[in-house]
Amino acid sequence: MILFPKAKINLGLSVIEKRPDGFHNVETAMVSLALTDVLELIPNRIGNTQFEITGLDIAGDRKSNLVWKAWEIMQRRFDLPAVNIHLHKVIPSGAGLGGGSSDAAAMINLCNHQFKLGLQEAEMEMLVKPLGADCAFFIKSRPAMATGKGDELSSLSLALQKYRIVLVKPEIHVNTVEAYTWVTPSQKESSLLQIIYSDIHLWKENLINDFEEPVFLHHPALKIIRDKLYEKGAVYASMTGTGAAVYGIFDQEINLTDEFQDCFVWQGKLS
Repeated sequence: MILFPKAKINLGLSVIEKRPDGFHNVETAMVSLALTDVLELIPNRIGNTQFEITGLDIAGDRKSNLVWKAWEIMQRRFDLPAVNIHLHKVIPSGAGLGGGSSDAAAMINLCNHQFKLGLQEAEMEMLVKPLGADCAFFIKSRPAMATGKGDELSSLSLALQKYRIVLVKPEIHVNTVEAYTWVTPSQKESSLLQIIYSDIHLWKENLINDFEEPVFLHHPALKIIRDKLYEKGAVYASMTGTGAAVYGIFDQEINLTDEFQDCFVWQGKLS
């Protein structure tokens, strides 16, 4: 059985306050993209689970990968038999695209279908939550507002299908833990939900990712990318998550592959 774990982007990202547990309360909207990894799960007849990773290089050993950790959760909870796992990486890591979290959620989904466990979406969300704040979003991969640590989800009804997106990821890595030290948490005057439901042409002035300003100071190349996307006609452009991927939303067909040399570039439709 094969699933295609999707990438996501953040539409705005507000850091509201630091929590007693050391995490931060945030507010952000997330939408998934047709940019996907590939995750395959097949029965193993020798009784020893195998895990193969191909495609883009990712840091860490296989046992630290969120796919493996998700498998361990499911295997222990439901006493599952050995399997062969193949993850083919297409989504860049360290980009703010949620690739690892999406892979973990896909493993939960795969186990549920492969072994006919009958789990509901809410149950799968609870199983994957310990692996990361945004993991639960990828159980459905449907537009959602995320609050709390980023794991409290509510549905969004967005009509973005007519828009195109250009995603650019340079060879820059932003450490998420460090990025949080660059941001001063604050309550916002306008709710992000109100901004999201406003005219998309107002987003440029009002829809803010709190990480952009400090991350751009440390990595000016990211600001150059965002500004170029605006120069090329984006109605809205932003960094996603804590970076280092930057995206532009366009209201017409556009091809910018040649504009960003030595960068990962993906272009597609919003859903």
